[in-house]
Amino acid sequence: MALEAAEWSVAATNVLVLARIDHEEPHWAKDAAEHLRAVGIAVEITPRLQEAMNEEWTWANYPMPWCTRSEIREVSNQAQQIHDDIRHGHLLIHAHAHDGHTTVAVGTYLHRSGKSVYLHGENHLRQIADTFDSPAEALLAFEKVHAATMRPGPAPLTDTERAAIAARFVFDVTTAKAQPSRPTPETVPVYLADAGDHDALLETFIDSHGEWQKWRTWSDDTTHAIHECQTLRIERVHGADPREAAWTVAAYETPVSDRMWHLTATGTTPAPVLQTLLHHLAAGDAWDTAIGSPVTEKTVTAATQPLTDAGWEHTVDGRWIRWTNPSRDADIRFDAFAAHQPNSNLTTWTIWSGPSIDHPTWTVTASPYTPSPLLADISETLAHDTGTRHTHRWRRDARRGRPCWTRSGWGRVTTPRQ
Repeated sequence: MALEAAEWSVAATNVLVLARIDHEEPHWAKDAAEHLRAVGIAVEITPRLQEAMNEEWTWANYPMPWCTRSEIREVSNQAQQIHDDIRHGHLLIHAHAHDGHTTVAVGTYLHRSGKSVYLHGENHLRQIADTFDSPAEALLAFEKVHAATMRPGPAPLTDTERAAIAARFVFDVTTAKAQPSRPTPETVPVYLADAGDHDALLETFIDSHGEWQKWRTWSDDTTHAIHECQTLRIERVHGADPREAAWTVAAYETPVSDRMWHLTATGTTPAPVLQTLLHHLAAGDAWDTAIGSPVTEKTVTAATQPLTDAGWEHTVDGRWIRWTNPSRDADIRFDAFAAHQPNSNLTTWTIWSGPSIDHPTWTVTASPYTPSPLLADISETLAHDTGTRHTHRWRRDARRGRPCWTRSGWGRVTTPRQ
């Protein structure tokens, strides 16, 4: 009862889960343990959780830098209370909008003499920015400012909110009797391989190379890895749309200069391709390129020689030069026009696999000055390497009508701070 009063949720018999949107679970688990011990209840804390409780971390790029750590926790807890009030039906959201920077909303507390409130922000940054005496007054003021983007009802759930909801049901789902069929591994050309666990790839890379440091942003949506020289950086966007860039690698001439080159990859990019990229970055010469040097026939040939040697078809169509595999489901395209427009946003190199370039399964793009040895390594991987593809069959819980298992969701749900 004490834990439920502190917003722990019953997930299964003798199991309660604390899942918050402010990622402060260790702190509040410690608080709960202290209260339980104070009333004579024995509490055992696992070493891993104790280590998390003792960790003193701060949000990088936190939008309110004037706050102390305790003040940040207080702001986050107020946002958590707003989230819980909405989840439990105590706060009814009438409408929401986007103000150009974040989500805003207007709602009314349903208890007696409840105020109407104007909410600003998302997740652990959501705050009550204003109060009104009636829903009509609140809606009128909200519409006056946000009429162009105003939508009825609450805003769509954020990734953090969805993860918290899923965490409350993970034990209920995993204890269901229905079991998934075992995936069947299949060896395929590398461009048809599974994406695998991109987050694990990055964690392994950082753990194995001490010259790289991981930086935490104020939200858990993005991870940054920066080389000790400050001129080579990786940005990993978690949960990105499969068609959008989930990885961005950028090199700079100096820590404060404009970037020399950059490369992006979607979240569906096969794991072996990303491993090739990370291996090249670890070699230490990945940013060895001269800014302003023209892209010549020699550099293009060097970047694609492995494909030519492997018999990929070489065609020229106006500004486009292409190398296509024999089965025509993988392709590298070079834009000669973009290569000589270094200050534009045009993509010079596009590497993809799938039904067509307009509907690719995955895509890697690169800017004009991307080093040809890096592109050659990727070409070599595409031309000769193989990977693993798993065929997953889904079983459904007949009582619930939903999948009983997912390939990667639970791992992230149960450790939202990592």
